[in-house]
Amino acid sequence: MKDGVIVSWLVEIGDTIARGQLIAEIENNKIVIKMKSILPGTMVEVVHGSEVEVDVRKVIAYIEGGS
Repeated sequence: MKDGVIVSWLVEIGDTIARGQLIAEIENNKIVIKMKSILPGTMVEVVHGSEVEVDVRKVIAYIEGGS
């Protein structure tokens, strides 16, 4: 997978997120993948909104406070 379209965000800025929590739905080749957070923390910034095509190597959001 080289790129994908962010179908929807399942969390909002300010939400507390657990490790493994579903945070977004990404579409590629007509399948939708549910993306999990790899860190716990608070969603502080969404870099790309819904319906945006993004290279999979790019940052799409920032979660602060996790380790």
